[in-house]
Amino acid sequence: MGKPTGFIEYERRDRRYEPASDRIVHYEEFVIPMPEGEVREQGARCMDCGIPYCHQGCPVDNLIPDWNDLVYQGDWLQAIETLHSTNNFPEFTGRICPAPCEAACTLNLDDVPVTIKTIECAIVDKAWEENWIKPQVAQRRTGKKIAIVGSGPAGLACAQQLARVGHQVAIFEKANRIGGLLRYGIPDFKLSKHLIDRRMAQMRTEGVEFHTNSHIGTDIPVSRLQEEYDAVILAGGSEAPRDLPLPGRDLNGVHFAMDFLTRNSKRVQGLFVPEDEFISAGDKHVVVIGGGDTGSDCIGTSNRHGARSVTQIEILDKPPAKEDKGLTWPEWPNRLRTSSSQEEGCERMWNVATKGFVDDGRGNVRALRYALVRWDRDEQGRWKMSEVPGSEGEMKADLVLLAMGFVHPVHEGMIAELQGKANLELDPRGNIKGSTEGAKAYYTNVDGLFAAGDMRRGQSLVVWAIREGRQCARAVDEWLMGASDLPR
Repeated sequence: MGKPTGFIEYERRDRRYEPASDRIVHYEEFVIPMPEGEVREQGARCMDCGIPYCHQGCPVDNLIPDWNDLVYQGDWLQAIETLHSTNNFPEFTGRICPAPCEAACTLNLDDVPVTIKTIECAIVDKAWEENWIKPQVAQRRTGKKIAIVGSGPAGLACAQQLARVGHQVAIFEKANRIGGLLRYGIPDFKLSKHLIDRRMAQMRTEGVEFHTNSHIGTDIPVSRLQEEYDAVILAGGSEAPRDLPLPGRDLNGVHFAMDFLTRNSKRVQGLFVPEDEFISAGDKHVVVIGGGDTGSDCIGTSNRHGARSVTQIEILDKPPAKEDKGLTWPEWPNRLRTSSSQEEGCERMWNVATKGFVDDGRGNVRALRYALVRWDRDEQGRWKMSEVPGSEGEMKADLVLLAMGFVHPVHEGMIAELQGKANLELDPRGNIKGSTEGAKAYYTNVDGLFAAGDMRRGQSLVVWAIREGRQCARAVDEWLMGASDLPR
């Protein structure tokens, strides 16, 4: 490394946020970039640790020590080339990835990991500013046609890789704009949508066709794609939300989180959403059920609506403030984390089980019934939940948002058609069955049909979707051409 003592000389510094009072009045990104000189110092902190466990933590196998050093040396052009060699869209992961690479960093043993995510974002943002990122148009065409269903990060990454080796690639998206969860599921204040549009322009020049308002299995039978294309890739995500079938679930004001988020995002992005379909948290007591990223997005959006109060409840125990490094490192630890949305204002409660929803007498929710729970191990060491006697109660709730994750891809439509006509196999969790290893990685049991991303793996991170899209691209290229130069 260029600065072997950098981790001793320079303290860890990271990007800052606009004050919460300023940012909750708009939907723009609010992260304040670090000056270039400070980013270079942070790159110097990478300590040449011998075994770069950050590689283990990064799903796309980013060459993190390499571009850390290049940033320190001021070679930003080589840094973006190195970064792009493993990650098609570092501007996405540099904003919304939870950074498992930092948890695996050797310096995290002392709670001061290299600010890998910030450096990654700085590299790609500078590359766009300097106009270094150009379309990579294939020098020859293979004559092979590939259809990709779904335009989230898995579908986009897969499409770009395949187009760059000369295949004719078409993406089919059921929504009216490209991006999948990136477009409408993630709020604009976390990911500005011009970042997607910019990549789309690059990909169009590279030869990718985009078809919106094309709901495969509903508007267009998947059999038509199988007839017209040499290979079909299913990358439609995991969109069936986990429900909470309890008394009062059908009351007005009890909604899936993604319905709340997508309708808000459409309005923010200038699309018309009828008033009777829009879900507003304005002047309401909001309860968010679920402690993950989607729940945090609901909190940030509710605060921007002007909610009277926001409470987030989680059925599990409160995580420890600090993990035991000797037991967890370099794996992703279970510890208490506070998101930027949670910092903007909400009450967080743990060990709370929802019992039902209370009617106001007019068909609207007015409260949530709950009980406190505890978790203990049984004789076999398995965790068992039990209610705390006498802990039942009610909390005020004019709007309840169910943010408990997703169980599997939507089966109605495309998957049901494939099951009926081609006996498509699903795994025990309801995802499309397919391995990531061996000679038939990303194959389904249907000839010429592949699956990648959350539709195959289940609900996961954007960075995992990019990994699967890239790896699936290689599998498809190899299947079509007999060999592939794409990275595995």
